[in-house]
Amino acid sequence: MKMQEIKEIAKQRGVKAGTLKKAELIKAIQRMEGNSDCYAEGKAANCGQDQCLWREDCD
Repeated sequence: MKMQEIKEIAKQRGVKAGTLKKAELIKAIQRMEGNSDCYAEGKAANCGQDQCLWREDCD
């Protein structure tokens, strides 16, 4: 997912993007949604969150 798309999702959810990097912004969105902020931590294969919006881009 491109950064501009992520910023739009953040805006819709009330998360300020500011100067956050991609992974930091996604983690902020995950926390705001009440989910584990596990993006890009190597847990994609066993996180159990198959419906996660970031799943396709996660490693």
